[in-house]
Amino acid sequence: MSSPLTLPSEPAAQRSRSLLLVLGGALIVATYVFLVTVQPTEIAGGMGSTASLVSLVGFLGGGALLVGGILPMLTTSSLVVIPLGIALNIAIGQIAGSLGMQIYLDAIGTVLVAVLAGPAAGAATGALSNALWGLFNPFALPFAAGAALIGLLAGLAAKHGAFRRVYFAPVAGLVVGAIGGIVAAPVAVFMFGAAGTFGTNAIIAVFRSMGDKLLVAATKQGLLSDSLDKIVVFVVVALIVYALPQRAVRQFPFARTHRVLGERSGGRATTPAGADTAAR
Repeated sequence: MSSPLTLPSEPAAQRSRSLLLVLGGALIVATYVFLVTVQPTEIAGGMGSTASLVSLVGFLGGGALLVGGILPMLTTSSLVVIPLGIALNIAIGQIAGSLGMQIYLDAIGTVLVAVLAGPAAGAATGALSNALWGLFNPFALPFAAGAALIGLLAGLAAKHGAFRRVYFAPVAGLVVGAIGGIVAAPVAVFMFGAAGTFGTNAIIAVFRSMGDKLLVAATKQGLLSDSLDKIVVFVVVALIVYALPQRAVRQFPFARTHRVLGERSGGRATTPAGADTAAR
């Protein structure tokens, strides 16, 4: 079993870590509020605008602060899975977007990290994924706050048992997706005129034809597409983590401590007599 990178921290160090987590979350939220308030449509042109640079710094900085806050608690396994999650998000999301799908599939890596390493690690993965993705796909950058929120909520859902049975996962995905859709809708409308893939544009057009205003139509589309997307994502992640060897899952302190997969991730301790007992 891989061990944490540092020894258990003292109260002062714990307060420092908590401060970094709070600052990271606050910076991500502040950047989201900036985007929704200022509505910088020039962000669609790429990294040349001031708004793009502010957003990039805000989301990258927030993600970095989150990583800094959780770093002392991360094992080698956790450090490996975060970059893997970022790569999965960008690669699969880019493919789904290119195919014009009605769902995005760009949060598989985020949810996977959240389930194994916890809410803060999931939030950092989501924010960093979209910030880095935004370097070559400007449409991804403004949604980094929503991606961080997905990671946070997925980690909290895992902590409270959403992945202890595979059939719990789609329910959690439905709830998380609905919240994510509501958060993403203003960004999509104010900065991109709700323009998205062929599939999502078609859904918005249907709601518009029924008399809905653009924001209302985009919100309904987000509730529909994001909920369906996260149901699929949560089920896929549940299947992935259940397919992993028990020994691999137990390398992650969060998964082991909170028994996110039930008995499979509960950890084992060996007694002097050699019998295995479930770790508390």
